[in-house]
Amino acid sequence: MNINIDHLCIDQEYIMNLNTLTETLQFFAMISAELIALFFVVSFMVAMMQEYVPASTVQRLLTGRGLRGNIVGAGLGAVTPFCSCSTIPVTVGLLNAGAPFGATMSFLVSSPILNPVILGLLVTLFGWKFTVFYGAASFVLAVAVGAVWQLFGLERDVKKVRVVGESEIAGPTDFKSRLRRAGSAAFALFKTSLPYLLIGAGIGALIYGVVPGEWIATMAGADNPFAIPVAAAIGVPLYIRAETLIPIGMALQSQGMSIGAVAALIIAGAGASIPEVTLLNTIFRPRLVAVFVLTIFTVAISVGYVANLLFI
Repeated sequence: MNINIDHLCIDQEYIMNLNTLTETLQFFAMISAELIALFFVVSFMVAMMQEYVPASTVQRLLTGRGLRGNIVGAGLGAVTPFCSCSTIPVTVGLLNAGAPFGATMSFLVSSPILNPVILGLLVTLFGWKFTVFYGAASFVLAVAVGAVWQLFGLERDVKKVRVVGESEIAGPTDFKSRLRRAGSAAFALFKTSLPYLLIGAGIGALIYGVVPGEWIATMAGADNPFAIPVAAAIGVPLYIRAETLIPIGMALQSQGMSIGAVAALIIAGAGASIPEVTLLNTIFRPRLVAVFVLTIFTVAISVGYVANLLFI
């Protein structure tokens, strides 16, 4: 009996490729469904909160000087679902309204890397322990950054820029009207973010199904001490929103990337993208822009190394 070895090899290769494609598609479908459902729910909850907390209230809360103002600024950043570029006009509006520099800078740092959408995605994909650590570390560092920048007088490096701010909430204030406006706002944000969610899920699925886990473990695993700064260095110039980075990070971790490198990638990518730095040049002088990028890079690396110590 003659057996065609070449034919058997081709069949086995075909089956392996088919299995890989199936796993990739399954991963894409699962992550996409989770991200879409969670993103819309959290966005709606935040939109409802903003219905009852207008911009004037935010400005009043930020009038506190000293550490209290920094804590309030970081806290407001943590509950506003802005990407890095959306944070800039809000920052200018707060400064023009007389909000303290340090408190506003704490908001600027915390908003793109620490908000309900990001935390919701993290807890779903990485678990609550890592999410609590990520949230606490990012919050403390955002408070510290604002306080230190205020202490060193970096307020001198802010240019005089004005933007047309959003008006207060107009229209009926009954619950049904607020519910309808919050639903519309959440859907508008969802439509804007959906491509990023799907891109992230798609890239993550390809990494999960195609990239060899052994290679990722060698290049970015916990045994490589340079994996975290390299991940942060990649994230800083990479303009991918956190909603896109998180599923990519999940896929990378499942293939062997350390949790610290994932955290560094998310913080650096969400906090200091090239478009954001470009916008910052319009309101900050070069020294403060450089300090901002270096700060985000340092925060990303610090959180990454501590995450590896705690979770590996």
